[in-house]
Amino acid sequence: MSAPSSPGSPAGTPPACFRHPGRETYVSCVRCGRYACPDCLRSAAVGQQCVECVRGASRQARDARTVFGGRVVTGAVVTWALVVVNVALFLLVLARPSLQQDLGMLGLARNDQGGLIGVGAGQWYRLITSAFVAPAGLGGLGFADIAFNMWALIVVGPALERMLGSARYLVVYLLSAVGGAVLLYYIAPLNELALGASGAVFGLFGAWFVVARRLRLDSRWIVLIIAINLVFSFVVPRIAWQDHLGGLVAGGLLTVAYAYAPRGRRFLIQGGATLAMLALLAAAVLTRNAQLAALTGI
Repeated sequence: MSAPSSPGSPAGTPPACFRHPGRETYVSCVRCGRYACPDCLRSAAVGQQCVECVRGASRQARDARTVFGGRVVTGAVVTWALVVVNVALFLLVLARPSLQQDLGMLGLARNDQGGLIGVGAGQWYRLITSAFVAPAGLGGLGFADIAFNMWALIVVGPALERMLGSARYLVVYLLSAVGGAVLLYYIAPLNELALGASGAVFGLFGAWFVVARRLRLDSRWIVLIIAINLVFSFVVPRIAWQDHLGGLVAGGLLTVAYAYAPRGRRFLIQGGATLAMLALLAAAVLTRNAQLAALTGI
């Protein structure tokens, strides 16, 4: 019986590594069939694969997409990062309560020196920073707010992040937070400070509902959670229902574009919807600023 020969080698000659022609070998890659020396082989579930097939498989894995076009993720890095940031800032506010006034959502008011502060005074950053600063205190509304929001984020976030992909998931979270703050800016008293991640969390509720409907999953439990929390928002004093409603609408609408975009035009529609939502929110703030400027003369 004659020894096998490598592809392209003269009949009867020992096979050689396809990357190192001077090295004889009788072991081949289980995927491509090429002979390879021990330095060019990697152990696989069955047999061994050459380094080029391993690289090719890695590239294919990196390019794998979720059902809605996002990159496939196995964990929930963004969700846990958001939890860490929210909890860390909650502890920081416990040490420095003045951060509530500096970073919380405020339409327009005067500070102790008589100067104007708030979004209407140009402090646009409050639209997003307010979503990361919970009410201070370990008792009452402060602890309840951070506890519920982080519980909801942990329950809903990981699965939603895996379905949407980390980037789309983070965009929904952030634009939901801004959407809630914008509705607050229009409806809530201008000098009333609002804090907490509730708008962003309600945006994730809305996103989950849309995704569940798109994939024909059971959505009754998320509808129940939304309904119960909206009732609490309107019944319990000192809860900013405007923030909840604005976040719910913004997150739901944006996820509709992510979930129902046709595969062939997915990235165009999803990117356009993201920019349109951002432009709409910015236009809403500019319009409100102009209204307040006409009223106050600033």
